Amino acid sequence: MRPGLLIIISAPSGGGKTTLCNRLLEWDKNLTRVVTCTTRAPRPGEQDGRDYHFLTKTEFERRIAAGDFLEHAQYNGHYYGTPRRFVEEEMGKGRDVLMAIEVQGAGKVMQLVRSGLFPYPDSLVTIFLVPPTMELLEQRLRRRGQDDEAAIQKRLQIAREEMSHWREYDYTIVTGHIDDDVAHAKAILIAEKCRTHRVPKGGQPWVQRELLF
Repeated sequence: MRPGLLIIISAPSGGGKTTLCNRLLEWDKNLTRVVTCTTRAPRPGEQDGRDYHFLTKTEFERRIAAGDFLEHAQYNGHYYGTPRRFVEEEMGKGRDVLMAIEVQGAGKVMQLVRSGLFPYPDSLVTIFLVPPTMELLEQRLRRRGQDDEAAIQKRLQIAREEMSHWREYDYTIVTGHIDDDVAHAKAILIAEKCRTHRVPKGGQPWVQRELLF
């Protein structure tokens, strides 16, 4: 059994990564989402353990010291972190793990996996979602109705810096209609699962066996 893929999807705030991830989870039942830990307050409708694990700053910093996070970062004044044990256990079972995280955290995971300090070094697939224009991104942030003007401007400033990192990812999707975005993401994941180096050692697909023997 091959280990699962570790799939990172990043986008600026309001860039559509949550919607895309939810559609992918509906499509592939072998795909599981990491529930991120955060110190920010829940937004209306969010539930602890479903959308995020909401922690106090003291508890979050205790878990940092214990080495419980695959990565952690501060974004817009709050901590965010990915539980390491869950990721490694699910991948060890052959499940593909989906991480929707911001650029700073994604960079830390990329560095960890590529350094050889992660048990599944060939597992990483990274995708960056780019909005067609900054004007459209601003419209999306305003439609959400979750932030005041100062917060929106801060998110746009962060977004401009984040988008300068798009070349660090394996794939880039310029977002448009959600159905098109989902189709592009599906194509990426299907292709990655078909890569020859991900065939488990000691075995070949039946088609290869027929051709070689």
